[in-house]
Amino acid sequence: MTTTPYLVSWNITKRCNLRCAHCYLDSDELRGSDDISTAGAKGIMDQIASLASGAMVVLTGGEPLLRDDIFELAAYASKNGLAVVLGTNGTLLDDAIAAAIRESGIKGVGVSLDSTRPAVHDSLRGVKGAWQATVEGMERLRRAGVAFQIQFTVTRENKDEVEDVAVFSEGIGASGVNFFFLVCTGRGQDVTDLDAKEYEGVLQRIVALADVYGTRLMVRARCAPHILRVAKERSPESVLLRGATSGCIAARGYLRIDPQGLVTPCPYIPPGAVGASSLGEKDLGDIWRNDPVFRAMRDPSYKGRCGECEYDALCGGCRARALAEKGDIMAEDPWCTYEPRGGQKGPSVSARPVWTAEAEERLKRVPVFVREMVRRGVEHYAASKGIREITPELLLQLRQRRVR
Repeated sequence: MTTTPYLVSWNITKRCNLRCAHCYLDSDELRGSDDISTAGAKGIMDQIASLASGAMVVLTGGEPLLRDDIFELAAYASKNGLAVVLGTNGTLLDDAIAAAIRESGIKGVGVSLDSTRPAVHDSLRGVKGAWQATVEGMERLRRAGVAFQIQFTVTRENKDEVEDVAVFSEGIGASGVNFFFLVCTGRGQDVTDLDAKEYEGVLQRIVALADVYGTRLMVRARCAPHILRVAKERSPESVLLRGATSGCIAARGYLRIDPQGLVTPCPYIPPGAVGASSLGEKDLGDIWRNDPVFRAMRDPSYKGRCGECEYDALCGGCRARALAEKGDIMAEDPWCTYEPRGGQKGPSVSARPVWTAEAEERLKRVPVFVREMVRRGVEHYAASKGIREITPELLLQLRQRRVR
C-alpha cells in the first residue's frame, strides 16, 4: 500500500519539569542540552515537509516549552506548510507564552490533565501544585484564542472520572478530550494498569460519551484501536465510525521521532525493541518507505485472535502492546477480550475512495486537530458502503447524523 504519513509526533526534548508516573520516556531532566540542535531540527522539518507536505507535526517531550528555540522551530515548520501543534503539561503556560504560541503559527495545543481532582493529578504527575498550574494554563490559552484539547491518560486511579473529565473539558473551553491508554514502556511499565475487562468497560463508556457530545466536544480514544469494534457493536451509526477516532495508524499514517532522532512507528514502540533507524544515518523518506518494521506494519500478518478477527482492518489491535507483552509485534493484542466470530472481514485499509475537489475544500473547514482522522473515518465509512466517490453531499449527510 502506497501512503505517506499525515501525522508526525516528535519528542523534541527529553527534559521535563515534572516526573509523571506513566511517562514512556522516563523524563525528568531539567538541565543539560538537547540532542538535536536548532539547525538539526530545522533539517528534520525539511525532511518531514518533503515526505509529507501539509502533515500535522506534534511537538512534544518531555516538556517542549523547555526548549528556548521551540517557537522558532514551530514558525519554521509552519512556513514550510506543516500544521504544527504542541503537546505540553501546561504548567509553564503564562500569558506571554500563550501569545507566543499564537504568533508562531501553532494551530493548537494538547494539554495533559489526568484528573479533575487536584490531589490525584499531582500524585500522577509527581509535583504538588501541578493541577492548578495546568488549569490556569488552559485558561490563558482560551483567553489568547488558542485552540486546545485535554489529554487524559486512563489509569486504575482515575478510570471512574471519564464522564467528569468530559464535563470539565467542555466547561473550560477545550475543543475535545483524548483518552490515552497506557502501554507498558518507560515509567508506564511500573504503573498499576487496567486489566482487559476494565479496559473494555472504559471503552464502552467513551463510546457512549462520544455519541452524547457529538460535535459539541470531540471525544476520542488513543492507543485503543478496539474502540471502533466496541462502537460498531453498540451502534453502526456511532459518531466514532465517522472520523472521530481511528484504529491503529502507526506506520500507515503516523510515525514518531524520539529526542535522539530515532524513528519508530509510534511512541510506545521503543527504539531498542525494533532496531529503529536514525535520522543521522538515513533520510526520513527512506525510513518510511523501506524500514522493515514499517513495511511489516503496513502489510500485517497478525497472529492469534487478531489474525482471525473480522475487525482486523477496522482495528488491528495495538502493536506496541503486543510487542511489550508478547515480544512479537504481530502477536494478538493481550488487552482485547473479543473472540472472533468468523464473520466477513471489513474493507481493506487500502480501499480508499476518491474525494471530489469540492469535498476536499469542505474538509479544510474541519479543525486541524482532527482533519486527517475525519478523512480516514469518512473513507472507511464510504468503503464499507461501496461508495467510490466522496462528495460534499456525503459529508453533509454524515455531519447531520453526528449532530443528532
